[in-house]
Amino acid sequence: MHDDLLLKVRNLEKSDYSQLKLLMDKVYQDIGGAWSRHTINRLIEDLPEGQIVVIDHEKLVGVALTVKVDYTRFSNPHTYDDLIGHRETILNNVEGDALYGLDLLIDPDYRGYRLGRRLYEARKELCRQSNLKAILAGGRIPGYHKHASEMRASEYLQAVARREVYDPILTFQLSNDFQVKRLLHKYLPEDEKSQGYATLLEWNNFLYEPSDTVIESRKTQVRVGAVQWMMREVNSVEDVLQQVEYFIDALSSYQSDFAVFPEFFNAALMGLCPDQSQQVEAIRFLAGFTERFKTEMSQLAVSYNINVITGSLPLLEGDTLYNASYLCRRDGTIECQKKVHITPHERRDWVIQGGDKLQVFDTDAGKVGILICYDIEFPELGRMMAAEGLDIIFVPFWTDTKNGYLRVRHCAQARAIENECYVVICGSCGNLPAVENLDVQYAQSAVFSPSDFAFPHDAVMSETTANTEMMMFSDLDLDKLKLVRSEGSVNNLKDRRQDLYSISWRK
Repeated sequence: MHDDLLLKVRNLEKSDYSQLKLLMDKVYQDIGGAWSRHTINRLIEDLPEGQIVVIDHEKLVGVALTVKVDYTRFSNPHTYDDLIGHRETILNNVEGDALYGLDLLIDPDYRGYRLGRRLYEARKELCRQSNLKAILAGGRIPGYHKHASEMRASEYLQAVARREVYDPILTFQLSNDFQVKRLLHKYLPEDEKSQGYATLLEWNNFLYEPSDTVIESRKTQVRVGAVQWMMREVNSVEDVLQQVEYFIDALSSYQSDFAVFPEFFNAALMGLCPDQSQQVEAIRFLAGFTERFKTEMSQLAVSYNINVITGSLPLLEGDTLYNASYLCRRDGTIECQKKVHITPHERRDWVIQGGDKLQVFDTDAGKVGILICYDIEFPELGRMMAAEGLDIIFVPFWTDTKNGYLRVRHCAQARAIENECYVVICGSCGNLPAVENLDVQYAQSAVFSPSDFAFPHDAVMSETTANTEMMMFSDLDLDKLKLVRSEGSVNNLKDRRQDLYSISWRK
């Protein structure tokens, strides 16, 4: 695993060729290695937006090469040579109505982070925004040579589709919504592992979303997934982290852009503290796991390609204890937001201190902020974040009674209306009789919107069943926030009387 990831998806540049050649020679050593500099430069000149790379810091670790083709011609039998012109120039049809996936490769040292999926998703987004019919590709089947003596190539494809056989390329392509249209013969004769065969793969585009930019554009349709976590007795930190990965995996499978966890969701680990009678010692014992949770949840964010709001965790800095939440972006970067307002219970029984910073974070799915539980009950915080262009407020919470929960819920709904943003509240349920002051929880997680015609009549986008462990999904349209802010029935942000009053943060 890499401890210091900083991932970025961007378009390939001519200056990247030296790194690209090293990567292609490393991965394609069995079929001739890298394309020439001339070939790559021509690809970049012909279709710059179709040549996509993943960069870790300044290192090129993944690449997808693409051209435009005529759908009718290349959705029928063809060979790889049909794409190649004079001097190994790859033929890009400027009038083409489909994309053709030439190569997609990942540095072996970075496998396991699902970077190939990111490149496929970037290609799909290019296809949608360019209003093209489909993505076509001739896919190698490098696992076939192991089975060639016992089955025909067509039988091998069926076995892979039934998951009876694993093929490193075809299995991955099928998992990314590509359909096998036909078997291609003599597609790449020098490919001995595939015995010269390939699959003609197709992904159909059912959407059209025009945009001037593709890779750098911010999403306007955002899917949020929240975990209403069940508190239960655990035997180890591994038990909790295994459950965390289960939920992140499941949320990612539904293409969520965010995974949200509740406040102090790992509190069951306090039950492992040797001295349960001392609450201060128990919460500091729990803080001993925070660095591991932050690190491993960040790695899961990268691996499953989803931004993770880590709920909240006790953070010990020197001798001062805070209640902190982390935003673990899927590019490997991490941000921290400390709880500003501390409840009487936290202050009295756990000696937790309040943080002194309030931040709005840029993500690839909008501008977001985190207000932990009690913080949502203070309208000044939401208003200051809204002034910075906030789209979504995430509220990890823990409440033990229904009246405590309703304070969080009603205040969250107020923040959504007055700041014309979405608010996601996420809490835990169940019981922890072995942990002092955390023996029972009450939660009904939900997503709230502004209250106007573009949104549900009750301004509730989604909500869970109360006190039941489950996942909740909600699709948020960020463009609707722009609409309500400029043309809504009321304009809570524009109509502020700043000539009479203002809110500021004391430095």
